[in-house]
Amino acid sequence: MSAFSELIGSLEERGRGPLYQKLQQAIREAIQNRVLTPDEALPPERDLAEEFAVSRITVRKALDGLVGEGLLTRRQGAGTFVAARVEKNFAKLSSFTEDMISRGRTPRSEWLKRAEGAVTPEESMVLGLSPGTAVYRFNRIRFADDAPMALEYSTVPGFSLPSIEAVGPSLYEALAANGCRPARALQRLRAVLFTPEQAALLQIKAGDPGLLIERRGFLGDGRAVEFTQSYYRGDAYDFVAELNTQAS
Repeated sequence: MSAFSELIGSLEERGRGPLYQKLQQAIREAIQNRVLTPDEALPPERDLAEEFAVSRITVRKALDGLVGEGLLTRRQGAGTFVAARVEKNFAKLSSFTEDMISRGRTPRSEWLKRAEGAVTPEESMVLGLSPGTAVYRFNRIRFADDAPMALEYSTVPGFSLPSIEAVGPSLYEALAANGCRPARALQRLRAVLFTPEQAALLQIKAGDPGLLIERRGFLGDGRAVEFTQSYYRGDAYDFVAELNTQAS
């Protein structure tokens, strides 16, 4: 057996059933047992077909099923990788940077846009700002261990930061340094399909599913200090929330 088949075992050991299901089961168990680790690349489909003496159609069908389960992810021009899913606590007010560091991941960003301007009508309604009020806008791609995870579009009022250059890796750190970190927030989540432009930035396919979280952050005195729209890859995130029952 070659290197990959030594990791996941041979298909002959898996009894009866279609070959694609045997290959699927072998890879699934290797992921669940962490023999294959998050973000690890699988061999090309042609190599897998030769190694396991099956057709490329069989390999593709097996991998398609695992992609559908969220266990694997395809990156355009790069290949197939073990999905690196992140569990996000929907009830906790934390930044992307804090979430990634707490999970042992290395966060970074690529700026798409940093700009200062007058509030738009939509931003004025959401943030409760008067027409003409100055705001800062920060659009970026968020990465974890060099894997693109989310697109983030944030608007904050001008009073919340000393300048546009004050924001480095973490917007919340910059807001906190100016005494304007949100104390509470309202969040709304809905399912979306990524546009071709968004998919290209996240290295996924156009039409792939994602999750949009719209967040409005507020200071302790009730003023809105943040409006953020975050588009998370559906194959990379699980959202959880703790629910409690109160006796009446």
